[in-house]
Amino acid sequence: MTLLLGVDTGGTYTDAVLIRDEKEVIASAKSLTTRADLAIGVGGAIRAVLEQSGCVAADVSMAALSTTLATNALVEGQGGRVALIYIGFGEADLERHGLKDALKGDPALVLAGGHNHAGGEATPLDTEALRAFLETHAAGVSGFAVASVFATRNPAHELEAARIISEMTQAPVTCSHQLSAKLNGPKRAVTAVLNARLIGMIDRLIGRAQDTLVELGVTAPMMVVRGDGALMSAEQARERPIETILSGPAASIVGARWMTGVENALVSDIGGTTTDVALIRDGKPAIDPAGARVGEFRTMVEAVAMRTTGLGGDSQVHMQSSGLQGGLTLGPRRLVPISLIAAEAPEVVHAALDKQLNAPVVGEHDGKFVRAVLGLPAAGLGEREHTLLGRIGTQVHPLGAILRTRMEQGALGRLVDRGLVQVSGVTPSDASHVLGRVAAWDGAAAEKALTLLARRRVGSGECLAPDAQALAQMIVDQLTEQTTLTLLESAFAEEAQAFDLPPAQLARHVLTQRGLASHRGILALEIAMNIDVVGLGASASSYYPAVGEQLKCDMLLPEHAGVANAIGAVVGRVTMRRSGSVTSPAEGKFRVHLETGPQDYPGSEEALAVLERALEAEARAEAEAAGAEDIHIHVTRDIRTAEVEAREVFVEATLTVEASGRPRVAKG
Repeated sequence: MTLLLGVDTGGTYTDAVLIRDEKEVIASAKSLTTRADLAIGVGGAIRAVLEQSGCVAADVSMAALSTTLATNALVEGQGGRVALIYIGFGEADLERHGLKDALKGDPALVLAGGHNHAGGEATPLDTEALRAFLETHAAGVSGFAVASVFATRNPAHELEAARIISEMTQAPVTCSHQLSAKLNGPKRAVTAVLNARLIGMIDRLIGRAQDTLVELGVTAPMMVVRGDGALMSAEQARERPIETILSGPAASIVGARWMTGVENALVSDIGGTTTDVALIRDGKPAIDPAGARVGEFRTMVEAVAMRTTGLGGDSQVHMQSSGLQGGLTLGPRRLVPISLIAAEAPEVVHAALDKQLNAPVVGEHDGKFVRAVLGLPAAGLGEREHTLLGRIGTQVHPLGAILRTRMEQGALGRLVDRGLVQVSGVTPSDASHVLGRVAAWDGAAAEKALTLLARRRVGSGECLAPDAQALAQMIVDQLTEQTTLTLLESAFAEEAQAFDLPPAQLARHVLTQRGLASHRGILALEIAMNIDVVGLGASASSYYPAVGEQLKCDMLLPEHAGVANAIGAVVGRVTMRRSGSVTSPAEGKFRVHLETGPQDYPGSEEALAVLERALEAEARAEAEAAGAEDIHIHVTRDIRTAEVEAREVFVEATLTVEASGRPRVAKG
């Protein structure tokens, strides 16, 4: 018997599942994700699933981990402090492709150096300026990103800069050419910055997960799910954590296909922080050729084509006070639900809520709480952030008792961005407790918090809602509406060629909305989703039937929808891809761009064969290092030619080699 253990660490829950012989789920369990020490949540879920199944840890043949932590961190703007070494570019290039936004005020050095399109050195690397920068800016930096102009044609300057950084700081370094073989330096730089920002977080997660497996007696190898749904080794994920963005959602797509057998469907996975929508076409998840987009960032990471929206069961509820009627919006930031924080610190939370309910007016910070995430490095903070973090200490506090000036609100936001502090407030999870749909945590605290929010005044002077029950229904209805819009946007994006308007505009267009409402007048308008939707996530059964009604489609809710990510983690394959290029800088000269530098050959076929052998060796070695066996190789060639004086002339070729196999499992 082959026993596979899948674990998914999400923003709210950590899921575990056991699958026997890749055919049936024999046990599944959940445990709260513990940010301060992820091993607690991972261990709790694994212990529960082993106890439920009656199996022992030594029986596990393979363990695999998927996670939404990297995705959530990018959506919420969290992660460690980084520094960018930007070689051969100009200061103005920092503005391109959202690079300045990705840096979030972290230091950057624009450095002389870089190569030209053909791989020749354009300007010598200014190593003295690099050393001077490191001496003054390295303190408090958790990871460095290095991006050099045309590094994919010659990575020498990136590699030399990385060597100097490692020598002087011992901090992890991400080189942009190691993440993508494509051109577009600023976009590669964004990807490298995000990778560097995630290194500490993902390293802690994987390290603690491995420690937990060992403590529990699991000796089988541990794999990690990439953003394209394929598996890689834990060591590879630690080096390239950016490849785990969309890991959890990608695993859920693989799990959805395994559970339902659907050939064509939209898959919508609602978690605590995000809703992730992807298309299964002809039984396979579509891959985004432009690179994974998460939140505001477009990366160069190959991943499932997915729209990730900051909308989940734990999304912040915002009151819209403008206009006479007011209203609500949800997300994109995740809050700790009031019902959850009250279950963990009942005396503090209930005492504060009772005091706020007895006050004559609702205060600005009523119904909100704050706590620190203990055990994380706090280097690189300003004085105001240090003061605020010290004031929070190790306890849960009402937010109003912590914030003493308006300026401290900005400091609190920066602490939340760094993942050092969590804010608690009203979320859809609390609304579900009030409506009696779930009873996992403290429903009484949720009702008190919603009562406070319902008392707030809209533009007309009236209360937002008559009571907690009415407000809870408003929140759930808003979640239904925003989920429906997200699915419509995804559908319109897939059929972009048929329409001239942007998907977001089409989803909100008056004709679309009238069509969903089945308008009947002189015109009869009807709009419906023409394929099934698979609803995933622990709360899918609670929220998604109403979404299916809105879209007038079949909403499939699999039996194990709540642990689809964990299922997908262990039923995938190991797949490694390596790409490279051959250019022709002069007639009769064909240049192969390799990690060791450019090499020239007199014939195009000879150059292509050299590149193919090099890429196959790299891809096969990576697949073997990831734990694959029975490896199959697939090669694709994209050769560009031009017609010059009635003859075809070679311009450039891109080769991609894919090495794929099933992961090795421990033999009992």
